[in-house]
Amino acid sequence: MKKGVIRIISMLMISVLLLAGCAKNPGPGTGTGDNTGNIGNTAENNGNGAEDTGGDTGNTGITETAENTDAGADKGADKGADKGADSSMTDKERSKFRVGSEVSQAYVDPAKKDEIPEDQIKAKGFEYDPDSLTYELVWSDEFDYEGLPDDTKWGYDTGASGWGNNELQYYTRGENAEVHDGILTLTARKEKKQNAGYTSTRLVSKGKGDWLYGKFEIRAKLPKGRGTWPAIWMLPTDWKYGGWPASGEIDIMEHVGYDQDVIHYSIHTESYYHSIGTQKTATKRFENVSEDFHTYAIEWLPDRIIFFTDGEKTFTYEPLKYKSTPTYKEWPFDKRFHLLLNIAVGGNWGGVRGVDDDIWPQTMEIDYVRVYQSPEITALQ
Repeated sequence: MKKGVIRIISMLMISVLLLAGCAKNPGPGTGTGDNTGNIGNTAENNGNGAEDTGGDTGNTGITETAENTDAGADKGADKGADKGADSSMTDKERSKFRVGSEVSQAYVDPAKKDEIPEDQIKAKGFEYDPDSLTYELVWSDEFDYEGLPDDTKWGYDTGASGWGNNELQYYTRGENAEVHDGILTLTARKEKKQNAGYTSTRLVSKGKGDWLYGKFEIRAKLPKGRGTWPAIWMLPTDWKYGGWPASGEIDIMEHVGYDQDVIHYSIHTESYYHSIGTQKTATKRFENVSEDFHTYAIEWLPDRIIFFTDGEKTFTYEPLKYKSTPTYKEWPFDKRFHLLLNIAVGGNWGGVRGVDDDIWPQTMEIDYVRVYQSPEITALQ
């Protein structure tokens, strides 16, 4: 009987030990699901239990996979690193990182992200009554003389570089411009000069007539025919904001011969120009622009440019309509500009439907050019 009691006690002890082992190590089906009953390994680990568990071969049941073990090691390493870092900090230093009491230098306040310094804001804050402005004539050419254009008022751009638009003409110095009977005539001819197949003229007032704000009137009769591209326009004299289009361009009048009698009015800036499809422009049809004289004009004010033909308002560019805080990118028109008169031949726009070889020569006739400025606007500068 004594032996039987001992045997029962031994069996109970073994059962307790086995139960304890099961509680410590989960049984099949609770690990990867691929266990085949091998002690110390999963079937997936192919018996490499020591390698996969970092060398532990003493555990029974299912071990973790190598991926889970690495994750555990990384987690432990991170905790150790955090603990080490924290232990080297004072409570005050630690509080900066834990509760966010100090803003990073890289932080950008969303409310201030689009703030523009006041000295960079353009075309804003001018107080005047546009309907009560007075104007005085400050510069003009009535062409009441004979010969070449007055060289105290006009110079020439010359050459055949394509002029940024793949134009076909060579601009000459005086050979294609003449004043006679009170009219300035610019002539475009089909003739070879250097590497160009046409000649023409590009008159400029730069250095002889440069203005900031004013009213500009040019009375002109335009050339006609496919391939002609006359323009009355303005460019910056000093290019303060950089190359084209950053420093701006004002097209008082453009006409392309394949679209007869349609007048184009445009401005170009860094934000608004035709190459990126954002130009601010308008068109208006006027009859007989190549048979009769018409007056093309702008009123250039500190915060807008108004375009006219024969006294009719045709387009207004006002940057505040497009942006609440314009910069030079929308309004580079607070610097000096000068006038240009020219006939281009062909090019990216004028030649989009080809050039008619049978129409030459073609002329643009100018009756007068007049520039006025307002004392009220001058006082605002």
